[in-house]
Amino acid sequence: MKVIIFGAKGQLGRDLQLVFQDEWDVTALNLPELDITDEAAVQEAVAQAKPNVVINAAAYTDVEAAEDDEASAERVNVDAARFVAKAAYGIEVPVVYISTDFVFDGKQSTPYKPDDAPSPLSVYGKTKLDGEIATRETNPHHFILRTAWLYGPGGNNFVEKMLALAEGRSELKVVHDEVGSPTHTWDLAEAVKGFCETKNFGTYHVVNSGQCSRDEFARAIFEHANLDITVHPCTSSEFPMKAERPAYAVLNTDTTETVLGYRMRPWQDALQYYLKRRTS
Repeated sequence: MKVIIFGAKGQLGRDLQLVFQDEWDVTALNLPELDITDEAAVQEAVAQAKPNVVINAAAYTDVEAAEDDEASAERVNVDAARFVAKAAYGIEVPVVYISTDFVFDGKQSTPYKPDDAPSPLSVYGKTKLDGEIATRETNPHHFILRTAWLYGPGGNNFVEKMLALAEGRSELKVVHDEVGSPTHTWDLAEAVKGFCETKNFGTYHVVNSGQCSRDEFARAIFEHANLDITVHPCTSSEFPMKAERPAYAVLNTDTTETVLGYRMRPWQDALQYYLKRRTS
């Protein structure tokens, strides 16, 4: 079996390569060797690789910058999504599009199901939703996998930001009014592989089990990293940002568990695994 991964140098792309490489022939592409916004280049890459599945893990993920540069976010998250889905459809193979909890407004009090109505609050969320739509419309054989609070090797993620902020400090303020499901890229990559071994096309939510607030997540990071840091809960209004975040970003994974046959491990266990990986 062959797979082509776009966005291979990102934190998810790196783990996708590791998870797939033992059983699949992997073609991994990223800037500068391939510009995913170049339709002809995408088509040529897919035609040459002749994969059994195409994974689009490339994304414009700078949530703040997207508010000032919507055009760039659209090129990567929407236009390129269409190009990748079209190239996969052209050789009659499925496409995987990695999406986000940011397609929701966070106003629910119960975990979002895949068929709940999206209502993005930010440019990033809007472009990822439009990328989902472009993928669905272009290739009926699609897996749209929404994830949340993603962290992995080499990423500019919440875990790494907290560890960096902790250097030389004994206390930190962290928001308590954002709730979600932290997800490790390794666990997401394993789930992606699981979906690729099925024909259960559709939209799914893929996150580590459980939920927490940002300040609870930070406390767990420091505890498992053996750092004596006092975390003071605060509101997100104390850290004003251009892009509005969903306050409640917990995703319901029932349909994912049905297809994969297992429940993703608790976010606390995944965090411990990641912290061991980064120091090994």
